[in-house]
Amino acid sequence: VIFFSNTTMQQEGFTSFKIFQICIFIATIVVGLIGNGLVIFLTGCRMKTTVNSTWFLNLAIADFLFMLSSIIDNLSVLGRWHLYFMRYILQTMLTLNLFASIFFLVVISLDRCLCTWMVVWAKNKRTTLKAKIICIIVWVSSIGCSFPSFEVFKFTFTFLTTYDFIVGFFIPFLIIASSYTAIGVRIKRLKRVKQLRSYQVIITLTLAFFICWFPYHAINFYQIIAGKNNWSASDRQVIGTAMIVSLYLVYLNSCLNPILYVFMCDEYKKKLKQSLLLVLEMAFAEDHLDFIADTKERAGHVNTTELFSACMSYVVLLQEIILNHSNLVSNQNSESVNNLI
Repeated sequence: VIFFSNTTMQQEGFTSFKIFQICIFIATIVVGLIGNGLVIFLTGCRMKTTVNSTWFLNLAIADFLFMLSSIIDNLSVLGRWHLYFMRYILQTMLTLNLFASIFFLVVISLDRCLCTWMVVWAKNKRTTLKAKIICIIVWVSSIGCSFPSFEVFKFTFTFLTTYDFIVGFFIPFLIIASSYTAIGVRIKRLKRVKQLRSYQVIITLTLAFFICWFPYHAINFYQIIAGKNNWSASDRQVIGTAMIVSLYLVYLNSCLNPILYVFMCDEYKKKLKQSLLLVLEMAFAEDHLDFIADTKERAGHVNTTELFSACMSYVVLLQEIILNHSNLVSNQNSESVNNLI
């Protein structure tokens, strides 16, 4: 849960960061809304529905909603106008994005792990219907995990900070790290360099989430350890400035995701000349299908080799039959000539 108010931001370093906030505000609109909006439009309306595209569509929706709340917050800060209900809308959007984003990254990492270790299962049991059901469960779970942040429950700042860190950050990253460790072991065992492309996209998204969200959690824990009552005016200004920077890093995470979808693809310069739809389809390619395709390719290569060997044996045998038949005919002709003589 992000605990801050517009008044605090205005009092602590608002003047020195005003230009910085305006730049981030513009970048948030251009990159965040437009980028995630394009991902939602293409994956939801133009692309063929796959399990991977379903994951990334919902992740983009979470980021898009977060961008809307950040725009409202920036307008209220820069314009110095406030609405009482706005705080609850912003709080809901921020906490929902926190849990939804990390939960979808957990789902994506587990899905990749299963596709790597259980190829046959992924082909037969991994369907878009099940993916949509899982997405609904993730959204409901995210809303449920956001309830403690509402002020009506009157939880302490220490409890909420610890709760957010453990439930929305620490435990999910343990799962993600374990999943990618298992994926790395599998790739190393199979010596599959080709599969690293798609996994680099997901790992980069996860690292971006970690880098953008960890400073926020670190500052909140620092406030608990240091104690607000012992702060001087300069300390409050430094903490307020650090909190503003950490919040914009959180905004940056939602802006980075649509960029990473495109630029982490192999030979992205060449693909950018093609349609954005094709670029996203390549980025969201089903990895377990690559395993199956490679298996079929190897099987086809083996079958072709065996067929070629069989054909060559048949040709040699046919040559021997023709040669024997020719010798037989030649001998019969010779005998006929001798009889005539």
